[in-house]
Amino acid sequence: MDKTGTDTSTKLTYQNKCIEVLNISEKIRYIGILNKFGRTISGKLRKNTQPLLSPDQARDEHFIESVRQQLRNSFNTSIGKTLFSITKNEFVTLILIPSENQDVLYYITIDKDATFTDLSNIITRVKEFESKES
Repeated sequence: MDKTGTDTSTKLTYQNKCIEVLNISEKIRYIGILNKFGRTISGKLRKNTQPLLSPDQARDEHFIESVRQQLRNSFNTSIGKTLFSITKNEFVTLILIPSENQDVLYYITIDKDATFTDLSNIITRVKEFESKES
């Protein structure tokens, strides 16, 4: 087990998922798979892409988004499970997709010029391969 509580074979599976997600679209800057505490189980940055956050900022951002997702889960019985969420920032768009069993969170950053069609296609493809894996 590593510091995220993930065994080696599971970590390898998540590394492969990151590569699959990154290959969905050239608009994807970064894919991270986070545990419920915001720890990065696996992550991959698109080739020749500069990170926008420092390592400390990324750690804090991942924690915040994981906590937000945990809070959303408390409404599952009232409004249903969160299927995805989109946050549009000035320099990047963020897509969060909980896994089918809600144990991990796909944290995906997208180029700022991506269209809603691009976002929709990325979400659909991630959800399709995620549902096949579950």
